[in-house]
Amino acid sequence: MGMKTKVALGAVVGLVVIGAVSANSGDGSGDGKSDSRTSVGSGEQAGGAKADGKGGTDGKGDAKPAEDKAVEKASQADQFKAFVKKNGTAAEQDAVSHVTKVQGAEEQNDILDAADVYTDFTGGIMGEGTGPANLIASAFADWKQSENGLVTVYDAEGELLGNGEF
Repeated sequence: MGMKTKVALGAVVGLVVIGAVSANSGDGSGDGKSDSRTSVGSGEQAGGAKADGKGGTDGKGDAKPAEDKAVEKASQADQFKAFVKKNGTAAEQDAVSHVTKVQGAEEQNDILDAADVYTDFTGGIMGEGTGPANLIASAFADWKQSENGLVTVYDAEGELLGNGEF
């Protein structure tokens, strides 16, 4: 009887821990996470009007919010390249120009975040892309922050070039 009780108690504790982690990762505490399943944003009403009563389609809108929306709809690789173009050094910009695809950058939970960056370099770890891979990983760390993140950079054939924390 004692062994069954211990197993049951362990299962209950495990479920409570999983529930707590799930609740903390989806609390919307300003991490930029939002529920994209709604058809009208939290700051808008149906018809494009904002919740504060100011119309969003009166033609007086700034160009900057339109740019932000365009960047949000761009691929992760395009978002990364735009960030580095704006904030990176010349060497980082040159290295990031070789990026073809970024995966895993959108969803982060600060427990174990992993992102993959694919480039058009060839030759694997002994090829030409090893140095730029370090610059790419560094620029990625400037773009995304995580408590426990790992970015891995690959060449055109999927071979590892380098990795870094972000």
